[in-house]
Amino acid sequence: MFAAERRQLILEMVRANGAVSLRELARVVQTSEVTVRRDVRALEAEGLLDRRHGGAVLPGGFTRESGFPQKSHLATAEKTAIADLAAGLVEEGEAIVVGAGTTTQELARRLARVPGLTVVTNSLLVAQALAHANRVEVVMTGGTLRGSNYALVGSGAEQSLQGLRVSRAFLSGSGLTAERGLSTSNMLSASVDRALVQAAAEVVVLADHTKLGTDTMFQTVPTDLITRLVTDEPPAHDDRAATELQALADQGVQIAVAGGSAASGGAGGDPVPAGRQPRRDVPLPGPRRGQVVPEAGGPQRLRAATALGDQPSPDRARVADLRRR
Repeated sequence: MFAAERRQLILEMVRANGAVSLRELARVVQTSEVTVRRDVRALEAEGLLDRRHGGAVLPGGFTRESGFPQKSHLATAEKTAIADLAAGLVEEGEAIVVGAGTTTQELARRLARVPGLTVVTNSLLVAQALAHANRVEVVMTGGTLRGSNYALVGSGAEQSLQGLRVSRAFLSGSGLTAERGLSTSNMLSASVDRALVQAAAEVVVLADHTKLGTDTMFQTVPTDLITRLVTDEPPAHDDRAATELQALADQGVQIAVAGGSAASGGAGGDPVPAGRQPRRDVPLPGPRRGQVVPEAGGPQRLRAATALGDQPSPDRARVADLRRR
């Protein structure tokens, strides 16, 4: 294991547990306590952790990444609506890759009904969701288990993806901006996500509105490599998310907004606030490289894209409405 990768794993353990002994760190990274002590000293010099007698702890005021239990309770209705819409992009007999995350886990639960599907993933949660799907083949990467999100990371995961080619990659992350694209707060997760992107002909990002306009430390997918974004409609007061959506559309990203069902009119079954009309079909910006967005089944539909500059004025006004709302 390279020193940089070893030190990242040490940081992961300290962030996840708050304090870890040198003995436990040495056991996990499979090296001597002398080497681990040297690594901890180097990380302390960078201000990333504090040394204590026989171990390492979080530095004062350090904000650690939220783990799976915390993330699984955030924007649950929005994630459900996004997963419903994204599942409509997957066709029978396809081979795809699905990255780690709570939104991609929701997607995996819906993919269990697609016959002849092959899913490559580094996520234990995605694999678990598909474990009992009789007509879906699951291929897992190798790598080191990252306990905070149940994902396999590291050089083993990246090497297992070399030479792979699939039709689509479905990825989530910690933040999404038009300027920088998709990003995450963990170096090892970002590296594996980049390997997943390289294996796919097109990239579909699943991100709820809370991630729009948020930029985190490590870039995973630059904006020009994102084919589609599947998201939910930002609240009326969220100008940042609406502005970011418009900026992404201006850069050629095909945007699908998960609308509500005919019964409720809101995303994921949530009621629409007073004075707002439900919007289930959203005009999308023009496809790049001659691609056409297929329609998803059910009440939520992904409309065929038309070039933004060629839309008649009523449609142009509806697209612009994203920014105002």
